[in-house]
Amino acid sequence: MALKIVWTKRADKKFDKILNYLHSEFGHRVTSAFVKKVYDFLDILSEFPEIGTLEHEVKQIRGFTLTKHNGITFGSFL
Repeated sequence: MALKIVWTKRADKKFDKILNYLHSEFGHRVTSAFVKKVYDFLDILSEFPEIGTLEHEVKQIRGFTLTKHNGITFGSFL
């Protein structure tokens, strides 16, 4: 059973800023490729929630380097 991915408001705003930057600097093709990479990762994350490195053991916060310049931080808040 896949877990549900929930974005925080902060994460959603930052994602929009990244997309705006990519689109203005590199165009639609690069922006679309980045969006695909993020959503492909989220599909994998929903199936394997323990992927990535453990950044904070007590809070069970994990991190994953998505690209050279972008990482994703996530945790299980059940």
